[in-house]
Amino acid sequence: MGEPTRLKMIAERLNLSESTISRALNDYKDISAETKTAVRKMAEQLDYEPNIHAKRLASGKSETVGYVMPIQSNQITGQFINELMAGIAKALGKYGWDLCVIAPQTPEEEIRIFEKIARTRYISGLVITRTLSDDHRFALLKRLGVPFVSHGRSSDSKESAWLDADNELAFFEMTTHFVKLGHKHIAHIGGPKDYNFARQRKNGWLRGLKSSGIKVPLNYEEITELTFDGGKEAMQRLLEAEVPPSAVCCISDVVAIGAMQALREKGIRPGQEVSIIGYDGLELGAWLDPPLTTMHQPLKSAGEKLAQMLLNIVESGSLPLNNQELVRASLVRRETANAPLSTWPPIRKDSGKP
Repeated sequence: MGEPTRLKMIAERLNLSESTISRALNDYKDISAETKTAVRKMAEQLDYEPNIHAKRLASGKSETVGYVMPIQSNQITGQFINELMAGIAKALGKYGWDLCVIAPQTPEEEIRIFEKIARTRYISGLVITRTLSDDHRFALLKRLGVPFVSHGRSSDSKESAWLDADNELAFFEMTTHFVKLGHKHIAHIGGPKDYNFARQRKNGWLRGLKSSGIKVPLNYEEITELTFDGGKEAMQRLLEAEVPPSAVCCISDVVAIGAMQALREKGIRPGQEVSIIGYDGLELGAWLDPPLTTMHQPLKSAGEKLAQMLLNIVESGSLPLNNQELVRASLVRRETANAPLSTWPPIRKDSGKP
Protein backbone atom coordinates (compact mmCIF):
# COMPACT_ATOMS: atom_id res chain seq x y z
CA MET A 1 0.00 0.00 0.00
CA GLY A 2 1.46 3.36 -1.06
CA GLU A 3 2.09 6.28 1.24
CA PRO A 4 -0.72 8.55 -0.14
CA THR A 5 -3.24 5.73 0.39
CA ARG A 6 -2.16 5.13 4.01
CA LEU A 7 -2.22 8.88 4.69
CA LYS A 8 -5.76 9.08 3.32
CA MET A 9 -6.86 6.14 5.50
CA ILE A 10 -5.56 7.85 8.65
CA ALA A 11 -7.36 11.06 7.66
CA GLU A 12 -10.67 9.23 7.05
CA ARG A 13 -10.55 7.27 10.31
CA LEU A 14 -9.84 10.38 12.38
CA ASN A 15 -12.09 12.66 10.32
CA LEU A 16 -9.21 15.05 9.67
CA SER A 17 -7.70 16.49 6.50
CA GLU A 18 -4.64 14.87 4.96
CA SER A 19 -2.83 18.18 5.45
CA THR A 20 -3.51 18.06 9.20
CA ILE A 21 -2.33 14.45 9.35
CA SER A 22 0.90 15.37 7.56
CA ARG A 23 1.53 18.37 9.79
CA ALA A 24 0.87 16.31 12.92
CA LEU A 25 3.34 13.63 11.83
CA ASN A 26 5.93 16.31 11.09
CA ASP A 27 5.41 17.83 14.55
CA TYR A 28 4.23 21.27 13.42
CA LYS A 29 3.60 23.67 16.30
CA ASP A 30 0.14 24.69 15.08
CA ILE A 31 -1.18 21.15 15.69
CA SER A 32 -2.33 20.35 19.23
CA ALA A 33 -0.57 17.73 21.34
CA GLU A 34 -3.85 15.78 21.57
CA THR A 35 -4.19 15.61 17.77
CA LYS A 36 -0.54 14.60 17.35
CA THR A 37 -0.97 11.75 19.83
CA ALA A 38 -4.10 10.48 18.09
CA VAL A 39 -2.47 10.65 14.65
CA ARG A 40 0.67 8.85 15.78
CA LYS A 41 -1.34 6.07 17.42
CA MET A 42 -3.39 5.55 14.26
CA ALA A 43 -0.25 5.63 12.11
CA GLU A 44 1.27 2.95 14.32
CA GLN A 45 -1.86 0.79 14.03
CA LEU A 46 -1.72 1.06 10.23
CA ASP A 47 2.05 0.42 10.19
CA TYR A 48 2.63 3.78 8.53
CA GLU A 49 6.10 5.36 8.28
CA PRO A 50 6.20 8.93 6.93
CA ASN A 51 8.51 9.68 4.03
CA ILE A 52 11.69 10.85 5.71
CA HIS A 53 12.75 12.96 2.74
CA ALA A 54 9.43 14.78 2.63
CA LYS A 55 9.64 15.38 6.36
CA ARG A 56 13.10 16.89 6.02
CA LEU A 57 12.02 19.14 3.19
CA ALA A 58 9.10 20.35 5.28
CA SER A 59 11.21 21.06 8.37
CA GLY A 60 14.14 22.61 6.49
CA LYS A 61 16.59 20.44 8.48
CA SER A 62 18.80 17.69 7.12
CA GLU A 63 18.34 15.65 10.31
CA THR A 64 21.91 14.44 9.84
CA VAL A 65 24.82 14.89 12.22
CA GLY A 66 28.43 14.62 11.10
CA TYR A 67 31.21 12.97 13.11
CA VAL A 68 34.61 14.33 12.09
CA MET A 69 37.29 11.65 12.18
CA PRO A 70 40.72 12.74 13.45
CA ILE A 71 43.12 13.52 10.63
CA GLN A 72 45.71 10.77 10.07
CA SER A 73 43.95 8.78 12.74
CA ASN A 74 45.51 5.36 11.90
CA GLN A 75 45.04 2.97 14.83
CA ILE A 76 43.08 5.40 17.00
CA THR A 77 40.22 4.85 14.55
CA GLY A 78 39.81 1.46 16.21
CA GLN A 79 37.79 0.61 19.25
CA PHE A 80 37.95 4.09 20.81
CA ILE A 81 36.15 5.78 17.92
CA ASN A 82 33.88 2.81 17.26
CA GLU A 83 32.55 2.92 20.82
CA LEU A 84 32.11 6.70 20.73
CA MET A 85 30.27 6.59 17.39
CA ALA A 86 28.05 3.74 18.59
CA GLY A 87 26.82 6.01 21.37
CA ILE A 88 26.23 8.92 18.98
CA ALA A 89 24.31 6.71 16.55
CA LYS A 90 22.19 5.22 19.35
CA ALA A 91 21.08 8.64 20.59
CA LEU A 92 20.38 9.94 17.08
CA GLY A 93 18.35 6.84 16.26
CA LYS A 94 15.85 7.68 18.99
CA TYR A 95 14.91 10.80 17.02
CA GLY A 96 15.16 9.34 13.52
CA TRP A 97 18.34 11.29 12.75
CA ASP A 98 21.28 9.93 10.74
CA LEU A 99 25.03 9.89 11.40
CA CYS A 100 27.45 10.84 8.63
CA VAL A 101 31.15 10.01 9.11
CA ILE A 102 33.50 12.67 7.74
CA ALA A 103 37.12 11.66 7.19
CA PRO A 104 39.33 14.56 6.06
CA GLN A 105 42.87 13.62 5.09
CA THR A 106 44.47 17.05 5.59
CA PRO A 107 43.70 20.24 7.57
CA GLU A 108 43.04 22.01 4.26
CA GLU A 109 40.47 19.40 3.24
CA GLU A 110 38.82 19.67 6.65
CA ILE A 111 38.39 23.44 6.18
CA ARG A 112 36.87 22.90 2.72
CA ILE A 113 34.40 20.37 4.16
CA PHE A 114 33.36 22.79 6.92
CA GLU A 115 32.85 25.57 4.36
CA LYS A 116 30.73 23.27 2.19
CA ILE A 117 28.56 22.31 5.17
CA ALA A 118 28.06 25.99 6.01
CA ARG A 119 27.09 26.70 2.38
CA THR A 120 24.83 23.72 1.65
CA ARG A 121 23.53 22.80 5.13
CA TYR A 122 23.40 19.16 4.10
CA ILE A 123 24.52 18.39 7.66
CA SER A 124 22.80 20.04 10.64
CA GLY A 125 25.71 19.90 13.07
CA LEU A 126 29.10 18.35 13.84
CA VAL A 127 30.82 16.38 16.57
CA ILE A 128 34.58 17.00 16.68
CA THR A 129 37.10 15.12 18.79
CA ARG A 130 40.85 14.78 19.51
CA THR A 131 40.94 18.50 20.27
CA LEU A 132 44.21 20.41 20.18
CA SER A 133 45.49 22.80 22.84
CA ASP A 134 45.16 25.57 20.26
CA ASP A 135 42.38 24.28 18.02
CA HIS A 136 41.45 26.53 15.07
CA ARG A 137 38.24 24.56 14.45
CA PHE A 138 36.38 26.23 17.31
CA ALA A 139 36.75 29.75 15.89
CA LEU A 140 36.24 28.55 12.31
CA LEU A 141 32.97 26.72 12.97
CA LYS A 142 31.66 29.67 15.01
CA ARG A 143 32.48 32.04 12.16
CA LEU A 144 30.79 29.76 9.64
CA GLY A 145 27.71 29.39 11.83
CA VAL A 146 27.89 25.58 11.91
CA PRO A 147 26.49 24.08 15.16
CA PHE A 148 28.99 21.75 16.84
CA VAL A 149 30.02 20.04 20.06
CA SER A 150 33.47 18.75 20.96
CA HIS A 151 34.67 15.67 22.78
CA GLY A 152 37.48 17.46 24.57
CA ARG A 153 38.45 21.04 25.34
CA SER A 154 40.75 23.66 23.88
CA SER A 155 42.08 27.08 24.83
CA ASP A 156 39.25 28.48 22.67
CA SER A 157 36.38 26.33 23.97
CA LYS A 158 35.12 28.49 26.84
CA GLU A 159 32.03 29.59 24.88
CA SER A 160 31.40 26.29 23.09
CA ALA A 161 29.59 23.08 23.96
CA TRP A 162 31.88 20.27 25.06
CA LEU A 163 32.07 17.01 26.97
CA ASP A 164 35.42 15.96 28.39
CA ALA A 165 36.97 13.59 30.91
CA ASP A 166 39.03 15.10 33.72
CA ASN A 167 42.31 13.91 32.21
CA GLU A 168 44.59 15.54 34.77
CA LEU A 169 42.70 14.03 37.69
CA ALA A 170 42.70 10.60 36.01
CA PHE A 171 46.48 10.53 35.67
CA PHE A 172 46.97 11.96 39.15
CA GLU A 173 44.89 9.05 40.50
CA MET A 174 46.70 6.56 38.24
CA THR A 175 50.08 7.73 39.51
CA THR A 176 49.11 7.81 43.18
CA HIS A 177 47.64 4.30 42.79
CA PHE A 178 51.09 3.11 41.73
CA VAL A 179 52.61 4.92 44.72
CA LYS A 180 50.19 3.20 47.10
CA LEU A 181 51.24 -0.15 45.61
CA GLY A 182 54.83 0.72 46.57
CA HIS A 183 56.27 1.99 43.27
CA LYS A 184 58.86 4.78 43.24
CA HIS A 185 60.10 4.42 39.64
CA ILE A 186 57.03 5.56 37.70
CA ALA A 187 57.36 6.56 34.03
CA HIS A 188 54.90 8.10 31.59
CA ILE A 189 54.32 7.37 27.91
CA GLY A 190 52.48 10.42 26.58
CA GLY A 191 51.12 11.56 23.25
CA PRO A 192 51.88 14.40 20.84
CA LYS A 193 52.00 17.69 22.74
CA ASP A 194 49.56 19.38 20.34
CA TYR A 195 46.71 17.32 21.81
CA ASN A 196 45.06 19.06 24.74
CA PHE A 197 44.39 15.78 26.57
CA ALA A 198 48.07 14.77 26.23
CA ARG A 199 49.14 17.92 28.07
CA GLN A 200 46.51 17.39 30.76
CA ARG A 201 47.48 13.76 31.34
CA LYS A 202 51.17 14.61 31.62
CA ASN A 203 50.31 17.29 34.19
CA GLY A 204 48.36 14.72 36.21
CA TRP A 205 51.32 12.32 36.23
CA LEU A 206 53.71 15.07 37.35
CA ARG A 207 51.31 16.28 40.03
CA GLY A 208 50.92 12.73 41.34
CA LEU A 209 54.69 12.32 41.63
CA LYS A 210 55.15 15.72 43.28
CA SER A 211 52.40 15.10 45.83
CA SER A 212 54.15 11.85 46.75
CA GLY A 213 57.59 13.45 47.04
CA ILE A 214 59.01 11.51 44.11
CA LYS A 215 61.51 13.13 41.76
CA VAL A 216 61.26 11.86 38.23
CA PRO A 217 64.32 11.29 35.99
CA LEU A 218 64.21 13.16 32.67
CA ASN A 219 64.35 9.86 30.77
CA TYR A 220 61.14 8.61 32.43
CA GLU A 221 58.94 10.56 29.99
CA GLU A 222 58.38 9.35 26.44
CA ILE A 223 56.31 11.04 23.73
CA THR A 224 54.89 8.84 21.01
CA GLU A 225 52.14 8.45 18.41
CA LEU A 226 48.91 6.91 19.67
CA THR A 227 49.57 3.51 18.09
CA PHE A 228 50.61 0.00 19.09
CA ASP A 229 54.02 0.56 17.47
CA GLY A 230 54.39 3.89 19.25
CA GLY A 231 53.79 2.27 22.64
CA LYS A 232 56.18 -0.56 21.87
CA GLU A 233 59.00 1.74 20.78
CA ALA A 234 58.51 4.08 23.75
CA MET A 235 58.68 1.15 26.20
CA GLN A 236 61.85 -0.12 24.51
CA ARG A 237 63.48 3.28 25.15
CA LEU A 238 62.36 3.31 28.79
CA LEU A 239 63.96 -0.09 29.34
CA GLU A 240 67.30 1.41 28.31
CA ALA A 241 67.34 3.70 31.39
CA GLU A 242 70.08 3.03 33.98
CA VAL A 243 67.26 2.25 36.42
CA PRO A 244 64.27 1.13 34.33
CA PRO A 245 60.80 2.09 35.62
CA SER A 246 58.86 -0.45 37.64
CA ALA A 247 55.55 1.12 36.58
CA VAL A 248 54.35 3.00 33.51
CA CYS A 249 51.36 5.33 33.05
CA CYS A 250 50.24 5.03 29.41
CA ILE A 251 48.26 7.72 27.61
CA SER A 252 45.93 5.17 26.02
CA ASP A 253 45.09 1.48 26.03
CA VAL A 254 46.45 1.15 22.50
CA VAL A 255 49.82 2.55 23.62
CA ALA A 256 49.73 0.32 26.73
CA ILE A 257 49.19 -2.80 24.59
CA GLY A 258 52.25 -1.88 22.51
CA ALA A 259 54.26 -1.33 25.71
CA MET A 260 53.25 -4.77 26.99
CA GLN A 261 54.51 -6.34 23.77
CA ALA A 262 57.90 -4.64 24.23
CA LEU A 263 58.12 -6.13 27.71
CA ARG A 264 57.29 -9.63 26.47
CA GLU A 265 59.96 -9.43 23.79
CA LYS A 266 62.51 -8.69 26.54
CA GLY A 267 61.29 -11.63 28.62
CA ILE A 268 59.64 -9.28 31.15
CA ARG A 269 56.23 -10.18 32.54
CA PRO A 270 53.70 -7.30 32.36
CA GLY A 271 52.14 -6.73 35.76
CA GLN A 272 54.80 -8.67 37.62
CA GLU A 273 58.19 -7.20 36.82
CA VAL A 274 56.86 -3.98 35.25
CA SER A 275 53.33 -2.72 35.94
CA ILE A 276 51.25 -1.00 33.26
CA ILE A 277 48.05 1.08 33.39
CA GLY A 278 46.32 2.26 30.22
CA TYR A 279 43.57 4.78 29.62
CA ASP A 280 40.18 4.61 27.82
CA GLY A 281 38.74 1.40 29.21
CA LEU A 282 38.46 -0.33 25.84
CA GLU A 283 36.75 -3.73 25.95
CA LEU A 284 39.79 -5.18 24.17
CA GLY A 285 41.87 -4.72 27.32
CA ALA A 286 39.89 -7.36 29.21
CA TRP A 287 40.86 -10.00 26.61
CA LEU A 288 44.61 -9.55 26.86
CA ASP A 289 46.98 -11.88 28.69
CA PRO A 290 47.26 -10.59 31.33
CA PRO A 291 44.14 -8.36 31.25
CA LEU A 292 45.05 -4.67 31.15
CA THR A 293 44.42 -2.41 34.15
CA THR A 294 43.02 0.86 32.82
CA MET A 295 41.33 4.16 33.59
CA HIS A 296 37.85 3.86 32.09
CA GLN A 297 36.06 6.75 30.42
CA PRO A 298 32.50 5.86 29.38
CA LEU A 299 32.76 6.22 25.59
CA LYS A 300 29.31 4.98 24.57
CA SER A 301 27.50 7.14 27.11
CA ALA A 302 29.79 10.04 26.11
CA GLY A 303 28.67 9.58 22.51
CA GLU A 304 25.02 9.64 23.57
CA LYS A 305 25.54 12.83 25.60
CA LEU A 306 27.39 14.54 22.74
CA ALA A 307 24.57 13.72 20.32
CA GLN A 308 21.92 14.99 22.74
CA MET A 309 23.86 18.22 23.37
CA LEU A 310 24.18 18.81 19.64
CA LEU A 311 20.49 18.13 18.96
CA ASN A 312 19.57 20.61 21.69
CA ILE A 313 21.73 23.25 20.01
CA VAL A 314 20.34 22.53 16.53
CA GLU A 315 16.73 22.58 17.71
CA SER A 316 17.08 25.72 19.85
CA GLY A 317 19.34 27.61 17.46
CA SER A 318 21.63 28.67 20.32
CA LEU A 319 23.79 27.31 23.12
CA PRO A 320 21.53 26.04 25.92
CA LEU A 321 22.48 26.19 29.58
CA ASN A 322 24.67 23.42 31.01
CA ASN A 323 26.33 22.85 27.64
CA GLN A 324 29.68 21.87 29.18
CA GLU A 325 30.28 18.70 31.17
CA LEU A 326 33.41 17.28 32.83
CA VAL A 327 33.21 13.57 33.68
CA ARG A 328 35.48 11.48 35.86
CA ALA A 329 37.40 8.42 34.69
CA SER A 330 37.46 5.41 37.02
CA LEU A 331 40.14 2.82 37.69
CA VAL A 332 39.39 -0.67 36.37
CA ARG A 333 41.62 -3.09 38.28
CA ARG A 334 42.75 -6.11 36.32
CA GLU A 335 46.16 -7.82 36.35
CA THR A 336 48.85 -5.46 35.00
CA ALA A 337 49.24 -3.20 38.05
CA ASN A 338 50.73 -4.80 41.16
CA ALA A 339 53.31 -4.10 43.86
CA PRO A 340 56.93 -3.88 42.63
CA LEU A 341 59.36 -6.76 43.08
CA SER A 342 61.28 -6.61 46.34
CA THR A 343 64.54 -6.78 44.33
CA TRP A 344 63.72 -3.69 42.24
CA PRO A 345 65.60 -2.00 40.64
CA PRO A 346 67.26 -4.89 38.82
CA ILE A 347 71.02 -4.97 38.30
CA ARG A 348 71.77 -4.31 34.64
CA LYS A 349 73.81 -6.99 32.94
CA ASP A 350 76.17 -4.37 31.51
CA SER A 351 76.64 -2.47 34.80
CA GLY A 352 79.85 -4.25 35.75
CA LYS A 353 78.42 -5.17 39.13
CA PRO A 354 78.62 -8.74 40.37
